[in-house]
Amino acid sequence: MVTSDEVRGHTAIHVLKGAVVHVLGRGAKWSASAYSQGIHGGLTVQFDRKPTNEELTRIEEAANQKIMENAPTEIHEMSRSDAEARWGDDIYDLFPLPAELKVVKIFHIPDWNVNTCGKQHCTKTGELGGLMIVKWRYRSNKQLLEISFDVTGINVSG
Repeated sequence: MVTSDEVRGHTAIHVLKGAVVHVLGRGAKWSASAYSQGIHGGLTVQFDRKPTNEELTRIEEAANQKIMENAPTEIHEMSRSDAEARWGDDIYDLFPLPAELKVVKIFHIPDWNVNTCGKQHCTKTGELGGLMIVKWRYRSNKQLLEISFDVTGINVSG
């Protein structure tokens, strides 16, 4: 199956966020913003310090390891209360969902990333091919880590 660049770029956000949390810890779990446009994208997370260059290298390496694992992704449509009972506040970001929303779609890479998300995603991480951090900056006044990335390579799933 050929996966569009838009779908690959969006799925990469989730893979990258999982890598950020795995390397920097749960203190980096709150996304302030995320975007993708084709194979280009960005993720901004709240974090209390400037990460080291070594940590950013480890984030990129962890993301690419998860891609090479060709890990399956899951989509769950369930009541908001069931999702919260299963995953707690990990399903949320800094931008809140409307209170009247009672059924949510959950994107899940087991043991890696879980988020409410209604967009289309790759069925396996290997469809991304690879991920490269192209730039990053830390805004200390807002305690925000901004990471820009490109999806690289070709689909490694098969």
